[in-house]
Amino acid sequence: MPKSVTLLLTENVDNLGIVGDVVKVKVGFARNYLLPFGYATAPSEELIASLAEKRAQAEKDVAARRAQREEMIGKLNGQELTIVRACNDQGQLYGSVTQQDISAALKEVGFAVAPREVRLPGTIKRIDSFDVHVKVDSDLEADIKLWVVADRELDDDAGEEMEFDNEGELIIKDKKKPAAAPAAEAAE
Repeated sequence: MPKSVTLLLTENVDNLGIVGDVVKVKVGFARNYLLPFGYATAPSEELIASLAEKRAQAEKDVAARRAQREEMIGKLNGQELTIVRACNDQGQLYGSVTQQDISAALKEVGFAVAPREVRLPGTIKRIDSFDVHVKVDSDLEADIKLWVVADRELDDDAGEEMEFDNEGELIIKDKKKPAAAPAAEAAE
């Protein structure tokens, strides 16, 4: 049984080709996706000729989309974006900032970026600034600065620092010693 099959695309398929391309794909991909949805068929000269007009239109659409994305990447590079989130007093978020959140925030400021085009370096779970990579095509990339800020004023006072003695016991510091007490002890 062959491991791959040659097909003619009748529709544009992401990461595979456009209308009229003759492609070689694995049998399972052809049998389970391309053929049942009508995205491909067996290649023949008549079909290739009949799809020539549709292919020309698809090439124009791809070129227009590419130009639009190049313009967007030029504007997007170096952009700063702020997202407000709820967090605890230490700056830990109750949730996390996801690719969908960043994509939605970019759409609000006029950049049509899909969630899968946002590349996060790791999970964002704290209040801080992050460098986020946006890759819309294999050679179209931009870096943006993401600021995750608290939805309220955080208490910057970290509290009193505790001290321990050599045995690990907590040393209790008296903040308010009565001023008369040392004088009374000295008099006795």
